[in-house]
Amino acid sequence: MVVMLKEERQKLIMKEINLHNKVLSTDLSVMLGVSEDTVRRDMKDLADTGKIIKVHGGAINKSLVSSFSVDNEVYAKEAKQIIAQKALSLLKNDMVVLCEGGTTLQELTYVIPENLKLTIFTVSPQVAILLSRHANLEVITIGGRLNKNGNVHVGATVINQLNAIKADLCLMGVNALSAEGLTDIDWEAVQVNKAMIENSRKTALLTISEKLNVSKRFKVSELDEIHYLITELEPGDQQLAVYRDAGIRIQ
Repeated sequence: MVVMLKEERQKLIMKEINLHNKVLSTDLSVMLGVSEDTVRRDMKDLADTGKIIKVHGGAINKSLVSSFSVDNEVYAKEAKQIIAQKALSLLKNDMVVLCEGGTTLQELTYVIPENLKLTIFTVSPQVAILLSRHANLEVITIGGRLNKNGNVHVGATVINQLNAIKADLCLMGVNALSAEGLTDIDWEAVQVNKAMIENSRKTALLTISEKLNVSKRFKVSELDEIHYLITELEPGDQQLAVYRDAGIRIQ
């Protein structure tokens, strides 16, 4: 058995955090083949140097809680900017839109045209603040307990509010997507995402291609509940075949 050096472990931990925004110590322990104590020490080192933010049971990407600036360092920023531009084609005047959080959806807030009129409900305080810059957008936050693993509101209060909405479109980021469906590692966030999908006429997933063909522990939805998939790839790319075959429209 090959033993990884600390530098190698920490490089892989950073890649997982950059890719998925949040990680669990238990998952990293299995992936790296080391004890959870070793993982926690590695994450403490990374947190002490300001590279990540440690939370209970794992760590999150600094970009989830950083200041609201377009100059912030965002993983795969160019790919996320391509996705944001593609997503604009789904937005029409007078739509009611449900919007999740995350760095890809934050990129979308920067490119929404000033003349577009939308009502946007969001569970993300960051997304709400970024959207507030647009004079023609009515922005409504879905409030509840703040989940610090993703900087989004969660809990029964949030789900009850979502159940009172019938949105035209749900815009959602991705933790992992595969033939098995949309999955995540955070149980509370999963419940909110389920409610968002259930209370929207159509759902669009916005994700970089590195999150495709990856599966996590908790199911959010089956593929047949998803209407659009937007990545930085060309729609005919072979990596997207399983999603095309499932009837999802590829942007």
